[in-house]
Amino acid sequence: MLKFPAKTKATLYLLTLSTGVTAAITFRSPVPKILPLSEDSQLPSTKFSQKFKAGFSGIRRSSRAVYTIGSNVVDYKYSLHGVPVGSDEYLHTLSEVHLRSAKRLLKLCEGNRGFYVKAGQFIAALRPVPKEYSSTLSSLQDQAVPSPFKEIKEVLISSLEKDVSESFLSFDEQPIAAASIAQVHRAQMKDGQEVAVKVQYPGLEHQMKVDITAMSFLSKTVAWFFPEYRFDWAVSEFAEAISLELDFVQEARNSERTARNFENNNMVRVPVVFWELTSRQVLTMQFCRGCKVDDLEFLKEKGINPVKVAKALVELFAEMIFVHGFLHGDPHPGNILVSPKGQNGFSLVLLDHGIYKQLDECFRLDYCELWKALILLDTKKIQDLGPRFGVGKYSRYFPLIFTGRTIDSKSALGGGISIEERKHLKQELKTLRMEDISLFMESLPPDFLTILRTDGLLRSITSKLGASQRIRLLAYAKYSLYGLSPKYNPDSDLVVKVVYLRLKRNMTYFRLRLLLEFLELLSWVREFRRSFIESINKMLVSAEHCLVGVYSSTLL
Repeated sequence: MLKFPAKTKATLYLLTLSTGVTAAITFRSPVPKILPLSEDSQLPSTKFSQKFKAGFSGIRRSSRAVYTIGSNVVDYKYSLHGVPVGSDEYLHTLSEVHLRSAKRLLKLCEGNRGFYVKAGQFIAALRPVPKEYSSTLSSLQDQAVPSPFKEIKEVLISSLEKDVSESFLSFDEQPIAAASIAQVHRAQMKDGQEVAVKVQYPGLEHQMKVDITAMSFLSKTVAWFFPEYRFDWAVSEFAEAISLELDFVQEARNSERTARNFENNNMVRVPVVFWELTSRQVLTMQFCRGCKVDDLEFLKEKGINPVKVAKALVELFAEMIFVHGFLHGDPHPGNILVSPKGQNGFSLVLLDHGIYKQLDECFRLDYCELWKALILLDTKKIQDLGPRFGVGKYSRYFPLIFTGRTIDSKSALGGGISIEERKHLKQELKTLRMEDISLFMESLPPDFLTILRTDGLLRSITSKLGASQRIRLLAYAKYSLYGLSPKYNPDSDLVVKVVYLRLKRNMTYFRLRLLLEFLELLSWVREFRRSFIESINKMLVSAEHCLVGVYSSTLL
């Protein structure tokens, strides 16, 4: 890390404060909405101390951010100056600049911690982000430094309005897990019930306001230097998500709603919430044992098939997206446990319900239609749906983003793209500018951005578990059809109606599976025919060379 002389450093801090004010006047755009946290139960001295610490820390953190983003802007501006856009040299140089900039951002996130780590994780999970950024920033998933128990104890007392010994029979001061905004402790309630207590770090609301203001200003500064690089959409989405995540009461409500949605699914467990020991900054829930969903050694030790785990995981989230329209927005491995208990030899334990997205009903139905079209590669339907998602002509890239096929592909589902299609795609993508990608991302509804991020995280997990992409695609196909089916209530509807609707839904999926198998067979026949013809041609060429050699030796 570069070190500035004391005088220069002080000047840089002053610049950060003044630019924050200037930004508010110049851009005339509000900072993304932040949900306020209740401070009624906090002592005045505690509140003042937290505000002072957050203010001083904010200056330091903002200074680092200004320096990092400034360095990245200069790097992009001068490294790409004079290089023909779309050329091989341009693409190579751009990749190098992406990597250097991503490493600077990683260093910034590691130095600033807190919301910057969360922001880095957020960026890494977005699908259209350059791979140099996603691969570099993905290392932030496991980085978190716990707070001293003294600070955690203050939050517990101020939030629950009584001493820790009055609330719990026992409380382990050593955290069992730590994340960017909270840490988890094991404890026992007065009745002996073992619980996990999630406690928010002190002073986060004030820190968040400063950090989001800095991020908003920096995104506008980058857009001013590079009009084609616009990231306001990402800052707004991040600010909304993090605001919701700081409210543990809302997280508890999300948890209970998810538990109701999956009450008939024995593969999914959601920890029970204990409301009498829950507040906006403290969440007390049932203690559940298990290991991270991508812990292959644990799965092997317990005799659990990783591919079956991947299938159950994908089906869980597919049901959330296509059927319930209520989606967990942060499914990284630490938030999903595998328990060796369950009818099928294991079950999934879903944790951390802070970030959820309630999908608009019209959007949910359109998204179901999109996936039905993607599976069947119905080009006309995909392009017709483009305007509904606000992306127009760019809908032609939906098959590539979600299924790995181009819109004109002849490959089987999950089979990737052919060499010829890859060459054609490379040429087509050369004509795309960063401005096109920014426009595409800005045009997408917020619901779509949440799904893109969730899908990116799921792909990463299923890939580590050794599952083929086809498992994910078939799960999405099945639940997109379920999502388009008429909804029924098993408790109030007639048994005959329920049975009929279930049978109709399953028959629709069965027909789709048959069609997919048939299309895959045709694709296999085409590929076999192509390989056979190539082999024959090679044999003929080889035979011709042999004959020429024999004829030449005869003449000699």
